[in-house]
Amino acid sequence: MRPILPRKVTRSINRFFNIVLGALAMLTVALVSAFITMRLAIHGHEVKVPDLTNLTISEASKKTSALGLVLSLENRFYSPNTPPGRILAQSPGPGLTVRRDWPVRITESLGAQQVAIPDLIGQSERTATINIRRLGLELGTVSHIAAPGEPGVVIAQTPAPNAVGVDRPRVSLLLSDPEQTSSPQAFVMPSLAGLTLAGAAARASSSGLHIASAEDLNLSSTPPAAPLSAQSPSSATTPSFTEPIAHPISSIGTVIAQTPPAGHRVVKGDPVHITLTD
Repeated sequence: MRPILPRKVTRSINRFFNIVLGALAMLTVALVSAFITMRLAIHGHEVKVPDLTNLTISEASKKTSALGLVLSLENRFYSPNTPPGRILAQSPGPGLTVRRDWPVRITESLGAQQVAIPDLIGQSERTATINIRRLGLELGTVSHIAAPGEPGVVIAQTPAPNAVGVDRPRVSLLLSDPEQTSSPQAFVMPSLAGLTLAGAAARASSSGLHIASAEDLNLSSTPPAAPLSAQSPSSATTPSFTEPIAHPISSIGTVIAQTPPAGHRVVKGDPVHITLTD
């Protein structure tokens, strides 16, 4: 048999459940209200983009302003089918849903092409720019490329001179820049230590260097070049070169010293001086 709770305890339990249920109900109402408010806030600020094609700039501006949209003129193109001053294209397109304050970019028609594209080849940048402005055209991209002759001269243009059927009143120029002489390629001097004369010559030749002189300690009383262990790649002084000798060099000797030392910066064609011993 279940114990019978006192009436006072039962009332307390019922009151607790009533409070919990009331709190849950209020929370549910709050969440639903927030969801509905959010949807109204988002979709209440959305509009459909109107069709602006063939309207004048003034007419399109009034139409977009009434919807809270921002009209922006992006380009001007020639068009034989659309009168000048009328809108040729737009983005976003008609019927698309966007938020208020969304920019609507338009392209204005200039009508059929009536200005001939001038020949600017051979002119300076300043002269070419003046001629473009004088004809009511726009200066497009100005690029540079290394070319022989006087720098800053037009060597190409787009569109070409006297071109017909161009899409916009814009002329881009390609100007000449002075040619830059390329500096010799620099690399690290390889080590020739322990190689025979033939091996040292082959390794130097593979790097674009050449053996300018070779001294054999067995045939010369001249003090040898500094030993390889005493030569530092970071040395700032230029080692003195050993002059070529006239007497024959032993083909079986090995390199014990070299100038420039291994690790130094050299360029193609630099001379190399070595010292050999048996």
